[in-house]
This record gives sequence, structure tokens and C-alpha cells, in this order.
Amino acid sequence: MVVSATSSDNAVRGMTIPERLDRVPLLAGPDRVIEAIPGGLTNANYKVSTGGRSYFARLSDPSSALLAIDRAAEHQNSVAAATTGVAPAVLDFAPDVGVLVIEWINGRTLQPADLRQDRTIRAVADACRRLHAGPRFAADFDMFQIQQQYLRTACDAGFRLPDRYVEFMPQLELIRTVLRRDPLATVPCHNDLLAANFISEGDRLWLIDYEYSGNNDPCFELGNIWSESNLGTDQLEMLVSSYFGRHSTVLTARARLLALMSQYGWTLWGVIQQNTSELDFDFWSWAMEKYDRAVATFDSPDLAALLATAADHESPGY
Repeated sequence: MVVSATSSDNAVRGMTIPERLDRVPLLAGPDRVIEAIPGGLTNANYKVSTGGRSYFARLSDPSSALLAIDRAAEHQNSVAAATTGVAPAVLDFAPDVGVLVIEWINGRTLQPADLRQDRTIRAVADACRRLHAGPRFAADFDMFQIQQQYLRTACDAGFRLPDRYVEFMPQLELIRTVLRRDPLATVPCHNDLLAANFISEGDRLWLIDYEYSGNNDPCFELGNIWSESNLGTDQLEMLVSSYFGRHSTVLTARARLLALMSQYGWTLWGVIQQNTSELDFDFWSWAMEKYDRAVATFDSPDLAALLATAADHESPGY
């Protein structure tokens, strides 16, 4: 299978950045200043200043549909998240040219080291609780299903998979079976809270970039945060305890299993990006860093212990 672009995708690719921004009246002022913001592996991000105000403009890549990103749902979810006070306001959306405009936040982007601080972990847990208590999102996010979708995309296109990748599918089914015996109610989750998607503005913590947002098990959110910043097990316990308001070995094990699922699934995200993205970035190495950590858990006796603990719903404090 050869992945091909639609005519509308090609039309967007043929436009310059100013031409795309011109299609958004809010950003089309004659005094406009455009400043590129580094980072972002599926988008190009810009600070656009015009008319005495600054805006954050995110220009998406048309190929991102291969990564299970629904831009209309992302816009709807971004609007819903803003009502909780943890996400910036959405100011405009031009889907035909892939431009999303949100409120500019004068803050500091967090680094993984920030999430190793107890105070930050508690602030992250609080921000997640507020987001999760907000309006339901447009659709669900289930990494078990998305991993299967990514795997089909990669296999159909003939993309190279990491060694032993499909060997771990039976363990995946064990994890799915255990977690579905007594599922937690799904809540509106961000699902991609790497450190760079937190902005600190004084005592306020913002959650940005809702590409992968969807209703999900809250323990996926917590486990994914832990995995993305490569935190220690003590920090995961604090994050889970701060979020749920109590210590729970069962919920911590659940978060660790879903962190493993995120590593295994996002590995294929990197595989697809390695073969389709036009960015000058080593997506294969990015994917292998996650995959190596997943393999270490799959091959460890810890996996059986985590499964047993997560299944122990009679445990005190669950």
C-alpha cells in the first residue's frame, strides 16, 4: 500500500505560511508579525502578533490523519477544555487550511525535570482533575484500538516494525482483559501530556494541544504523564494519590499497565511518522526509546505482579 495525499491535502501543502494565515481574518492584519515556535512533531506552531495582540496559531500537517487525529474533534474538545479553566480559549478555526488559533499564554513550557518536583506533581494532578470533570469530549480514545489501527497502517504500507513487536500481542490481550474486568468510568482526557504540553503561568498550570484528546480511563492520563517524562515509581504513586485523594496500589498498577500500553502504541506512531513526515527529525530513535522501555516491562517478572495487583479489586484502598 502506498500512502497518498488527497487533492485538498496537496493544495494546503502548496500554500505558504502567510497564505494560510491570510485565510483567518483574525490573523490577516497588515501589521502582522509571524514568529516560529520550535517543537511540535505533527504541526508547525507560530506566534502571530497583529492589531496590538498576540495569538498562538497551529498549522497542522494534512498527513496527520494517518495518526488517528480528527481535527474537527480536536477543535470541539479544545473549546470544551477551555471551559474548565485549564486550557486557553479557542479564538478561531479554519479547517480548510488546517489553522487553529488559541489565546496566547505568557508562561514557561515545562521540562521533564519540572515534573520530578512534588509541588508540580500535585499541580498536574489538580489540573487533570479539573479537565476530567469538564464537558465530555467528541469521541473516545482507546489506545488498545488505536494501536491496532496504527499496526494496520504500518503493515499495509510495508513500514519496518521494531524487532519482536508483534511477539507481545498476547501480553497486550492479558492487560486488556484485566483492565476491562472492572473498568473505571471514562472522563475527558488529554491523552498526550508530555512536559511540553504544560505551560506554567505563575501559580496557574495550562494544558495545551488537544490533538489526541478523547474520553478515556483517567489512569491512562496519569500513566502516560509518568511515561512521557520518564518519572520514577515513587512519583507515579504520588501522582495517582494526589489525583484520587488516596493511596491505592491497585490504581497505581493500573496506571503502570496503561503507561506500558502507551509506550507500545506510541512506538507505532513514531514508525508511521518516520515514513510519512517531512520534518527533519529522527522518529525511529524516538520510537525505539519508548519501545525499549516497553520491552523491558514485557520481559520482566514485574508484568505478572502488575497484572495481579491491578486485578485485586478487593485490596484495601482501591
